[in-house]
Amino acid sequence: MSEKQTLRILVINSGSSSVKFAVYQMGQTEKLTLSGHLERIGLKAGSFEIQDSSGVSLLEQHINIPDHNAALKQLFDWLENDLRGQKLDAVGHRVVHGGAKYDQPQVVSDELMAELKRVVPLAPDHLPHEIKAIQAISKAYPSLVQTACFDTAFHRCMPKHAQMYPLPRHYWHEGIIRYGFHGLSYEYILQELRKEAGEDAVMGKVIIAHLGNGASMAAVRYGKSIATTMGLTPAGGLVMGTRSGDLDPGVVLYLLEEKGVQPSALNTLINEQAGLLGVSGVSSDMKDLLSKAKTEPHAAEAIDLFCYQAKKYLGELAAILGGLGTLVFTGGIGENAAPVRQGICQGMEFLGIQLDNRLNESNATIISRENSRVSIRVMRTNEELMIARHTQNLIQK
Repeated sequence: MSEKQTLRILVINSGSSSVKFAVYQMGQTEKLTLSGHLERIGLKAGSFEIQDSSGVSLLEQHINIPDHNAALKQLFDWLENDLRGQKLDAVGHRVVHGGAKYDQPQVVSDELMAELKRVVPLAPDHLPHEIKAIQAISKAYPSLVQTACFDTAFHRCMPKHAQMYPLPRHYWHEGIIRYGFHGLSYEYILQELRKEAGEDAVMGKVIIAHLGNGASMAAVRYGKSIATTMGLTPAGGLVMGTRSGDLDPGVVLYLLEEKGVQPSALNTLINEQAGLLGVSGVSSDMKDLLSKAKTEPHAAEAIDLFCYQAKKYLGELAAILGGLGTLVFTGGIGENAAPVRQGICQGMEFLGIQLDNRLNESNATIISRENSRVSIRVMRTNEELMIARHTQNLIQK
């Protein structure tokens, strides 16, 4: 296939009750043509919305969507009319967990699907819905190429000691290791950093802070992940919107044995009721918390805890790197919450981090002072475009 040929690639991000999507034209240039989502799948009063590349609404419907098959049928019916006979060339899926086996994106195959089903226990809140989306498209369009792009793949090159938990050896062989997540975001940021700052910056000592409703940080050396904060599941590491982040294992045992919390309720507690929401009692959204910080003490405490933990991991990752050259903030919080960036950077001057408050408040691309040893950047991530790039590369190979 000629590299100059333009490919139309649909990117799918399937959740428990939603399907987010985007269509890209990938050739000599990259162009987003439309994006949207189907929300409240399996619930009453679902919605189906599509915007063009400028954000102008193309469709806004309130409909009942009984399951993922129905959601994807709605989407493909609309696309067939909108594309006016211009066929899709491939579908790229965000798949949160690739297990220990996959360190690169893959074309979907029977072998791949069998492996994804095997590792469902490692991501029970994500993988079943992603598998359903792949199966629904395979059934409706069996000749359409599909790819799986894993959020764990980027970290599979970490040193063995960075992947290990201090548990009996047989658990390592059973796949209980630190996988790490947000890999598609980290890959995209590194590609864009290469364009903005050059090869030396990418090959240097880099920490990327992907801070959003889900939050993690990664240490990168020579363009490769060498450490990250999330672990076996996306519930580990930093405090997040509704996820606890790291806990003393004794806390979990105490809740199970002394408080009588059942495993299913504990899963809900750790993933849906903890984090910023649990600490603040107000909201899981950092924007809401910042607006209420002066009047709601618990909101202010949640912000302080978030910044404290991020600062702690920043120091830990810098120690692993043996210094720091570039610090990148990305994700919804990282890109937009100046007070959080300030809270994380404050007191870190000993690492060479010197924040320019004026540039930080204006969400500038570079927010470090001119004399700062560490370049501090704010970069917008784009996981969907990263999936489209991976899918394009797989097809052309």
